[in-house]
Amino acid sequence: MKTIIAAYSGVLRGTGSSILSALQDLFWLSKSKVEKQLQIISVLQWVLTLLIMGIACTLILMYILCTDCWAIAALYLAWLVFDWNTPKKGGRRSQWVRNWAIWRYFRDYFPIRLVKTHNLLTTRNYIFGYHPHGIMGLGAFCNFSTEATGVSQKFPGIRPYLATLAGNFRMPILRDYLMSGGICPVNRDSIDYILSKNGSGNAIIIVVGGAAESLNCTPGKNSVTLKNRKGFVKLALRHGADLVPVYSFGENEVYKQVIFEEGSWGRWVQKKFQKHIGFAPCIFHGRGLFSSNTWGLLPYSKPITTVVGEPITIPKIDNPSQKEVDFYHSMYVDSLIKLFDKYKSKFGLPETDVLEVN
Repeated sequence: MKTIIAAYSGVLRGTGSSILSALQDLFWLSKSKVEKQLQIISVLQWVLTLLIMGIACTLILMYILCTDCWAIAALYLAWLVFDWNTPKKGGRRSQWVRNWAIWRYFRDYFPIRLVKTHNLLTTRNYIFGYHPHGIMGLGAFCNFSTEATGVSQKFPGIRPYLATLAGNFRMPILRDYLMSGGICPVNRDSIDYILSKNGSGNAIIIVVGGAAESLNCTPGKNSVTLKNRKGFVKLALRHGADLVPVYSFGENEVYKQVIFEEGSWGRWVQKKFQKHIGFAPCIFHGRGLFSSNTWGLLPYSKPITTVVGEPITIPKIDNPSQKEVDFYHSMYVDSLIKLFDKYKSKFGLPETDVLEVN
């Protein structure tokens, strides 16, 4: 009984060591086995959050409306209407959620590292271009929406905002969970607000390649969708926000995907989804829940190392010309390639590997 109470109190305190110690006593497992199970649970909950939480919470809310507890659902819906525009105004981050012990187990599952190469001034705002997308952008989430890799210690005074699909913020409960980590919609209203009405020291992380890039991610391939992605550069110029290239080595290694050739029916379906809904359905798999030799939704335990490059100073131009956008876009592409080339051998890639820019 005392052991069960200890386990429960450890969970409430949210400290990784207390949870680990209590579970060890409770189930008579070795420390390494308990740690591994906690890592698997932490990653699985986030994968399921991305895949089904929005739809599941919507269905549950609709069901509750048809029961005797309808008032609870009605109150939440009233709150939802009142709070609808909060995601567009920087959201509602929670340092408590960002520091949950579960994220440290999430980090250690792969493991995930954040590498700082230059200091960032708190008097400036930034747009981080994150590459590559991967299947779920797991490195982007762990590094910038949690404190598991110490982003606030490595970049003191900088507030990171990871931008993702605006549709996620129309889903009940899911929207609040995402906002607690500092995640915001990747739309103009949200980005304009953060960069113009939220002071300085803000860093918006945009996964530039988006859904189009995710369709081509596969282990062993280093390619980014960037040639015609210039909107983020135009936003940076309009707000005078410095551009920071970010490359995540290993992001493409954690899932295997069926790649459909251009012109095939599968790619046609994916592009239609991308055009009309904003995301492209991928046929992918990782490892199984109980064995790494079976297929499942868990990503493979492969290291992800996210390197934050040198900021590119961007002037403030209210109405930048296409020539100006192209100039700074070219600077950004060159900077990203140099970042890749400088660190590729350090993080497991051969010197002969090149970054393919599409």
